[in-house]
Amino acid sequence: MENYYSYADFMKAMAQTKKITEAEKLLNDIYLDLFLKHVHRSQQEEQLMTLIDQALDNNDREAFATYSAQLQALKCEDE
Repeated sequence: MENYYSYADFMKAMAQTKKITEAEKLLNDIYLDLFLKHVHRSQQEEQLMTLIDQALDNNDREAFATYSAQLQALKCEDE
């Protein structure tokens, strides 16, 4: 025996599928945003570490203090 579904049942099913798709899209956007923020933060940390190393090599205490403070502030934002 074949199942016949009404147009209303079909539209309900499509609405549920669309909601799931929109929810998945929103979730993907959230994950993408988190990933990009993580990558950006990692790049900032790497750049600051390089600048700190250069300041140490050049015996530049002022630059070392500045970059170290920036790195510490960046790490405090995570907490």
